[in-house]
Amino acid sequence: MLSMTGYGKCEYNKEGLALLVEVKTINNRNLDINLKTPRSFICFEDMIRKCVQQKIGRGRVDLFLTFIDSRETEINFTLDSGVVKAYYKVGEEIAKTLNIPNDLTVSNLIRMQDVVKEDTRFTDVSEFEEVIKETVLSALDSLNEMREREGEKLKEDMLSRLETIKELVAKVEERAPLVAVDYKEKLKERIAESLADVKYDEVRLLNEVAYFTDKSNIDEEITRLKSHIRQFTDICNLDLSGKKLDFLLQEFNRESNTICSKANDIIVTQCGLALKNEIEKIREQVQNVE
Repeated sequence: MLSMTGYGKCEYNKEGLALLVEVKTINNRNLDINLKTPRSFICFEDMIRKCVQQKIGRGRVDLFLTFIDSRETEINFTLDSGVVKAYYKVGEEIAKTLNIPNDLTVSNLIRMQDVVKEDTRFTDVSEFEEVIKETVLSALDSLNEMREREGEKLKEDMLSRLETIKELVAKVEERAPLVAVDYKEKLKERIAESLADVKYDEVRLLNEVAYFTDKSNIDEEITRLKSHIRQFTDICNLDLSGKKLDFLLQEFNRESNTICSKANDIIVTQCGLALKNEIEKIREQVQNVE
């Protein structure tokens, strides 16, 4: 089981190349990938996204890539002949106009604006593709190690709360058959108090108890809750997706609501409310599961 929250990084530093990849993830219903890379690495974004999709199922993913190339490289300059001739021509005209020597030298001309320019032709970055891919995958593995540790803690907490739910369901199941019996006794007591020595119709009493028993019967809800508990445990142990757990918890909640509305018994109602409380706590944890 993997948590959707985590952080991982990997560094590559060799022969003048320094690469740092950092990845952090937070909760999100779907997979949302956000990349922050140098402009010259835009061509690698599709490859990086595929790496992320390979390692992560859902959540918001922020991946930061920092790259420094400090290798010694040959720098080329180009001379703009038209500009340098124009500068020299202007110098000649100034010297002639003012009747002074033209002291323009090569050193002077090189410092003139736009005479010499650095060659800024496009640099081929394809040589870095494998290094980037390996570093990104290693950062994602580092992230997943943390997510797995967090996921195990989530699983432990959820299964612990599931045991509490199991105990509450057992308590409800034990109490359920006694609800009708208590109702019958209380009804007989109220009738006896109201009618005193007047004889009442026992058949009508039994019909009323039978109607109440049918109306407040929660056997189906208890059976479904037991089934949901087994399914939840299986999904956790098989490390399946949080979406399945989330859907199953909706079913848990539905059965608990029905029990509370049908129970008409203080003990069962209290158990139902406690069930809803534990289910909500598990639901909060499930939001963190991939």
